[in-house]
Amino acid sequence: MIQSTPSETDATASKTSLDIHDILKILPHRYPLLLIDRVLELKRKQSIVAIKNVTINEQFFNGHFPGLPIMPGVLIIEAIAQAGGALLLTEVEDRENKVMVFTGIERAKFRRPVSPGDQLRIEVEVKGWRVIPRMIAAKMHGVAYVAGKKVAEATISCQLIDSSRGRGDGVDAAGNDANGE
Repeated sequence: MIQSTPSETDATASKTSLDIHDILKILPHRYPLLLIDRVLELKRKQSIVAIKNVTINEQFFNGHFPGLPIMPGVLIIEAIAQAGGALLLTEVEDRENKVMVFTGIERAKFRRPVSPGDQLRIEVEVKGWRVIPRMIAAKMHGVAYVAGKKVAEATISCQLIDSSRGRGDGVDAAGNDANGE
């Protein structure tokens, strides 16, 4: 009898929640730019719910309105994107060779300030998912809440690409080299 052990990707894809150790295996981000701490719910290719605990120790509070610390809205959108990225990357076998890049941000709205001590609940729903050779593209809508109140939302578009493409290898987003081939 031959026994096979499930790959790390298979194990992660089958989980419905993730702790910080799982997240660190999926996302390439690290402190101070890792902006999700836990995944509460994960429905493959459909949705994800993540948590970001906001503390006064965040580096951005040193310069973003000293005396009135408010989390920058762009970082809330980044947290939405990272939650979506965690969802997207659980579907990819060779994710250590991939990177998720923004291709668009639409309808971003900021409704309330986020301050130290708040806990962001980030809910992201997949609106579109397309696989083409050498790339996965997705469109997702995310909403961030604090204490049940909506603080921000945005629709983000992203692509999962080979990380080597961003290393100056002369290949553009369509996979063409400098000569258009």
